[in-house]
Amino acid sequence: MTLTQQIITIALCTAGTVLTRALPFLVFTPGKAVPPFVRHLGKALPVAVFGMLVVYCLKDVSVMTGNHGLPELFALDVTIGLHLWRRQMLLSIAAGTLCYMILVQFVF
Repeated sequence: MTLTQQIITIALCTAGTVLTRALPFLVFTPGKAVPPFVRHLGKALPVAVFGMLVVYCLKDVSVMTGNHGLPELFALDVTIGLHLWRRQMLLSIAAGTLCYMILVQFVF
């Protein structure tokens, strides 16, 4: 990739990021009611993203070979337990990921 292409790519990524961050403030002005569909998306999408992340992380786990999916199972238990206890998605994901990394590197 040439320098010009790199600059164009960075500029487009920056513009896309700024646009997606600013668009809700431009579309939904203060004092105007947010449509029910958008409120529904605000409630449903975090759960959907979390579910998709779980499926993506566990799709290649083989219980018949290697460590039989034990690191994944333990990390999933940590993630679920922390989420049920603290109800903080970022903490749950970070702790589960850290647990998995430690188990894979040092235990299994």
